[in-house]
Amino acid sequence: MEASFVVIFTFLFVGTSSNTIFTTSSNVTCIERERQSLLEFKQALTDTYNLLSTWRGIECCEWHGVGCDSRNGHVVKLDLRSLTSLETYVYTWLEGELSPSLQNLKHLRYLDLSMNNFSGNIPQFLGSFERLEYLSLSHSGFHGVVPHHLGNLSKLQYLDFKNCFLDSTGLRISYSKYSNELIMDDLGWVSSLTSLKHLDLSGITLGSHIDWFRPVNMISSLLTLNLAWSDINFPSVKSVNFTSLNSLDLSLNHINSTIPVWLSNLTGLMHLSLHGNSFHGKIPDYIGMFSSLSSIDLSFNSFESTLPDLLCNLSSLVRLDLSKNMFSGHIPARLGLLLRLQDLYLDNNQLSGKIPKSLWQLSNLKNLDLSYNSLVGVLFDTHFTMLKNLNYLVLSRNSLVLNFSSGWIPPFKLQIFFATSCHVGPHFPTWLQTQTNLQRLKISNSSIRDTIPEWFENILPNIHDLDLSYNQIGGKLPQFHGDIGNLVKNRILKMNSNKFEGSLATFPSNVFFLDLSNNLLTGRVPQTDGTLNPSLAVVYLSKNHFTGSIPVHLCKVPSIQFLDLSHNEFSGGLPGCFSNLSDLGVIDLANNGITGVVPSSWGSLQYLFSLHLQNNRLEGDIPLSLQNLKTLVTMDLGNNLFTGTIPFWIGEKLSNLRFLNLQSNKFTGKIPLQLCQLNALQHLRLSNNNITGMIPHCFRNLSGMITPSTNYYASFFYYQENILGLLKGRELLYTKTREFLASLDLSNNNIAGEIPESLMNLVGLMSLNLSGNLLQGQIPMTIGDLKQLESLDLSINKLSGRIPQSLSSLNFLSYLNLSYNNLSGAIPHGNQIQTLDDLSIYEGNNGLCGPPVSRSCNENAVSYNPVVEYEGEDDSEGLWLYAGMGPGFVVGLVGLLGSLHFIRRWRVFYFETLEDLYGWVTVSVLLNLARLRRKVSK
Repeated sequence: MEASFVVIFTFLFVGTSSNTIFTTSSNVTCIERERQSLLEFKQALTDTYNLLSTWRGIECCEWHGVGCDSRNGHVVKLDLRSLTSLETYVYTWLEGELSPSLQNLKHLRYLDLSMNNFSGNIPQFLGSFERLEYLSLSHSGFHGVVPHHLGNLSKLQYLDFKNCFLDSTGLRISYSKYSNELIMDDLGWVSSLTSLKHLDLSGITLGSHIDWFRPVNMISSLLTLNLAWSDINFPSVKSVNFTSLNSLDLSLNHINSTIPVWLSNLTGLMHLSLHGNSFHGKIPDYIGMFSSLSSIDLSFNSFESTLPDLLCNLSSLVRLDLSKNMFSGHIPARLGLLLRLQDLYLDNNQLSGKIPKSLWQLSNLKNLDLSYNSLVGVLFDTHFTMLKNLNYLVLSRNSLVLNFSSGWIPPFKLQIFFATSCHVGPHFPTWLQTQTNLQRLKISNSSIRDTIPEWFENILPNIHDLDLSYNQIGGKLPQFHGDIGNLVKNRILKMNSNKFEGSLATFPSNVFFLDLSNNLLTGRVPQTDGTLNPSLAVVYLSKNHFTGSIPVHLCKVPSIQFLDLSHNEFSGGLPGCFSNLSDLGVIDLANNGITGVVPSSWGSLQYLFSLHLQNNRLEGDIPLSLQNLKTLVTMDLGNNLFTGTIPFWIGEKLSNLRFLNLQSNKFTGKIPLQLCQLNALQHLRLSNNNITGMIPHCFRNLSGMITPSTNYYASFFYYQENILGLLKGRELLYTKTREFLASLDLSNNNIAGEIPESLMNLVGLMSLNLSGNLLQGQIPMTIGDLKQLESLDLSINKLSGRIPQSLSSLNFLSYLNLSYNNLSGAIPHGNQIQTLDDLSIYEGNNGLCGPPVSRSCNENAVSYNPVVEYEGEDDSEGLWLYAGMGPGFVVGLVGLLGSLHFIRRWRVFYFETLEDLYGWVTVSVLLNLARLRRKVSK
């Protein structure tokens, strides 16, 4: 709507406004004073891109962007809108401050300074142009408070302060590279602009303290109102004065209410955008009465009803966007009545059932998005017979089957086709060979079991976003010819998780994102001739069979941010030249055959947040220079040959660490106390080393194991973190798609002492493994405080005493191993622990009793060691034997108790086991004495 208004306004301005016509022809002589003012204006600016290169000579009316009155030669138009593109981030703008000389252009009626990067505040002298009818400062770089003097522009019809831009995903992008921000401290002055027809304040924060409604409501001439992303509130009124409005944009204000009643007065609306406001309830019935409405956007809200039938009454609709809500039920068949419809977006809802036949009768459809619903059914090529204008078709994430005949020639030429997780296979769709305009193709996880046909290379040059991942496509990769880079820049290629085989013949030279991981590719990564895209950011070649050394030619592309070459057969050393990749955020070289040391030069990678070098043959000390990696979140050096002590500086310098894995190396010495300074740490593996000393009591300060973070990597769109954790006796891979494991693993070392009571403070732990050490003493009685524990392994230590009853309160515990200790007493029962009935859990603890072990804790039970009678023995010998047992036992017991009085360790052990021993000893003696009496009486 904004663009169309500008065109109309410019046409009226050029042709008829004030009975004068502006011109750029040589028939008009430039007024010298105004020419000098323009040159002074130019001199104050920085024109890096020579946008004002034509500003020379006498006739200023012929200069670029300058328009003069055809009668008297006064400058009446100054259009300096730059060619900057917000979508491609290509900046060709003017910079600097506006010279006051500009105010000498007294007859100025049209001023456009948009899409530039001026500095400072909006000059107050702009309010002195009393003839000004058109003023656009959209994305102009100004900051500070908008001057109230603009209220003096009584003839102004068009006013644009737009200060935000929405990309294709709906995200807000700040325009100025300096993140400048305009501020409205009051909006009362707007009410003076009685001729205003177009007002755009989008992206300028007004806030709830600014009364926007009262001054705007006084402008009855208003046709277009844009207050998107302005943080406004809706007034609780029932009527408005600006009833002539035909375009209203109040999107992205997160108002969280029902649609207001006062909108019902705007019966002449042609364009309505309310997306991104958390509107709930139902769509009001009065919207079905807006007969002129051609575009309505209610996306990114919280509507939960079925799709309202009332929208099917809007016969003028050209664009309907109901995406990203919670609409349920079937798609109304009456949508087929909207014969003018060109754009239909119903994606990201809860729609179900089949797509109505009437939808395929909308012959004007250009863009159709039904993705991320629960739609079912089979689509045949006959469904698309009438859709000759279709260029955008998105069906992803539905249970749809695309059953197109092999010889089908579509009536359309698509630019975008997405069918991720639909059933497209088993053959590669042959109809795609006719889609020579295709720019984006995503048929990931679509059940294709085929090879890529030869004709595919004919349409490949135009495709800049290709996703064939998670299929079973085999054979050779298509050829990524070097000259393709001249046609398509910054390509995304996702061909991972297939069965491509053979060598990578050429390294794609024009890609921004390359993912060939999880295939059957072999050989060396091909060298390049220096033609790699200087914007290459993502390289994923993991889970193949690449051999040779790490490709050092990648060191020549400093734009690389994510590099994953893991799970291959690379050998040799780590390239020191990776330090040239100044933007590198991820290095994953795990599971290769890499040898040597970690280059100290890697300490210069100031943006590195994830480092995976596990399961190689790296040796030596961890270089001191890595202490400079302040942004490091993940350090995984496990399963290597590193030696020395665990560096203390890890705790002092790498304060952002969340995941630290040093397991299965040759580290010695004690656990440095400095590790306790890692407040964010939630995953620590030091197992299978030669670590001595005790578990630090200060581990209680590891707050990341108290409240683990689960969303740290949400912002890394191009990277999925992999964390290998030990849980339930098995190594499991954790990714950003599920909750990260809070885990502490110190197993298989030489750690001594007791389990610190302070360790029970780590209430967020899901896995605790202290097995295979020299720990002694008792299991802390407060072990039940670790409510999140799923896995607990304390096996192969020297722990003694009872198993705490609080262990039975761990409702999530599904793996337990207490074997091979010196534990005694009754095994706790109740709740979750009763389901853990594997005898091996308690093996090697001879003092334990009760289920699931066979030994009973009942004092009245028969002894497990009954005395056996031997036939033929003399009864008198038996009499003296049994008569002497009592006094002998008493004498031995007194001797033992005397020793216990002086030896504390024996005393503790004795009284813990006495209770169990007393029962069966007493029963045994009494039974034998009873048997003796029977023999004597005979």
